[in-house]
Amino acid sequence: MRMQHTLCLTLALLGSTLAAPAQADLSYGGKNFKTLAAESYTLARLHGQFTDWLDAAYLKAGLPLGAGAAKGQTLGAALDARKADLRAAKGETKDVLARETAVWAHTFIKKAMPKFSLERGFEFASIAQTGERQCLLQSTLIAALLQRAGLSAGLVMVWNSQSGQESNLGHVTSVLRLPGGAGDLEVDASEPTPTAKHSGVLAWAEGGSRFLKASFGPGDVITAYARADGRGTVNPADLTFLSLGYVRSQFAYYRSERATGGLLGTGTGRATAEGLKRSEQWLKAALAEEPNNALAAGGLGNVWRKEGRNAEARAQDLKAAKIYAAQGHTPAGMLANLNWARNRAGR
Repeated sequence: MRMQHTLCLTLALLGSTLAAPAQADLSYGGKNFKTLAAESYTLARLHGQFTDWLDAAYLKAGLPLGAGAAKGQTLGAALDARKADLRAAKGETKDVLARETAVWAHTFIKKAMPKFSLERGFEFASIAQTGERQCLLQSTLIAALLQRAGLSAGLVMVWNSQSGQESNLGHVTSVLRLPGGAGDLEVDASEPTPTAKHSGVLAWAEGGSRFLKASFGPGDVITAYARADGRGTVNPADLTFLSLGYVRSQFAYYRSERATGGLLGTGTGRATAEGLKRSEQWLKAALAEEPNNALAAGGLGNVWRKEGRNAEARAQDLKAAKIYAAQGHTPAGMLANLNWARNRAGR
């Protein structure tokens, strides 16, 4: 009887799903936002606070949030005023106001930070120094502004773009959840229009990080997500945006990818022993923040392979492949690494 009870309990636990981690609290001016910015400033040996820079950029941009915004109103005050307006709005008016806020955030970020740089634009410090941005940072900023305005917003990874180009989680976009329950809106400053239609995203759903395929309705609203592994669909309300750990993990990943002489040979045109060591350190930091960051797991295998540590690279590639498989999809780049690892194992 005791064995039967134990078996039933085990099966019940196996059949259950893990609780979703809290989506990242990135509210503009909040503790997490300031910490992310401060870490970037410290790495760049830059003094000051990023919020001071963005507050000044808001006043300079000439793009006030709302037609009735008071002259000289600070960015924080404008976002707080919009939060009050959203709280008071009823019915469809609330969704209209939410979309208007997203359009403003998209326009403001593109004007305040006109340059795009894959090499440096993921750092808060790069924005303050050169006005350069990149997908992770611009999406963090848009989500931060929307959250400060009282809206549900966050980040998702992108693996299939609106043009149908598949990548190995090569992009990040912010997403606004419409308060009326109609669905989600992708708000992407890499696109000329405020709302995007990237069909393949990764976020938390049904007990884990999942590769998903978005279905769009009128107004570019995501009305449902289909699991890439074919195991059903997910309602937008049941999808959780990336956690703070995942967001922090991605900042570490990009620092690894773009390290001078590192994984991509940035700045030197080739990988160097010192650069690869820096990449390895940042990838380990990324995996410490989020062990199931498949992109970082695969990247570590690539670094070890470049260093000639083939046995470790093979083991890491096999480990990364399991993470991708559990999440429902294996991109072409990871498949190539997996084939290499399996061939090495057969020798």
